[in-house]
Formats: sequence, C-alpha cells, structure tokens
Amino acid sequence: MAGHTENAITIQAPMDLVWDMTNDVEDWPGLFSEYAAAEVLATRGATVVFRLVMHPDEQGRVWSWVSERTPDPVTRTVRAARVETGPFKYMSLFWEYLPDPDGVRLRWVQDFEMKPEAPVDDEGMTGRINANSPVQLELIKQKVEAAARAARAR
Repeated sequence: MAGHTENAITIQAPMDLVWDMTNDVEDWPGLFSEYAAAEVLATRGATVVFRLVMHPDEQGRVWSWVSERTPDPVTRTVRAARVETGPFKYMSLFWEYLPDPDGVRLRWVQDFEMKPEAPVDDEGMTGRINANSPVQLELIKQKVEAAARAARAR
C-alpha cells in the first residue's frame, strides 16, 4: 500500500507571478511556514537540487533532506523527488499550474511509501500531508496575492 495525496488552491494572481514565486526555492522559508532554511546545492539544466530544513518539531528534532525538482515552464508543471528519502522508501511530487477564471489553480500531487521502521505508516503520513498541505497552500495564496496587489499598486 502506498500513499497518495492531492491538494489544490486557486490563487488570484498572474500565472508568471505564481510560477516565479513558487519556484524560487531559496525563498521558500518566506513562502512556507514549515521551512527554516532552503539551500540550493546544485543545478543541472532546469533541475535544482536543494536541501530543506524544517523548524524543530515538538520534541526539538530538526528534520532535513535533499530533494530535486525540475520545472517545465512550457507545460507549467514541476516534477520533484526526495533524493535523501529519510523515513520514506520514496517520495515523488507533481505540481500543476492551471489557468483559472479567478487566477491560477495550483495543484500538488504526492506519491510515497513509508519505510517499515518509519514513525508513521502510509495512512498516517497521508493524514499528515492532507492536514498540512491546505495550510501551506493558503499561506502561499496569501503571500502571492499580496505581491500581486503590491505590483498593481505601483
């Protein structure tokens, strides 16, 4: 059994702004509330290899991992995967940016499987991702829409 989640939100902002802000990995700590740091380690063509560092959890542990992501500006999609998988056997992500009458529909799809020794199983991680993704998507929406308003005011 593997885990699968899908979460989406509509952002009232121009496609280019949504695309640019959400693909600026180095600025993710300013876009997501869960990341304390993001460091680009390498780029290979369009692919970015980066380390994410979370804020400490309730037990004071700091989680960190390396991922890679490849944005495709023509199809307005991003494919990503964890390179350092940690408790996951694998974790792959798909981001899709769809034109919407109200702006841009940003959709996240995550497919994964937890290792047997992981602190949570596939079902538990599915629940965690489905609880956290809407929170993060709403923060992104607020920040990108604020940037769009500021750009219009200039």
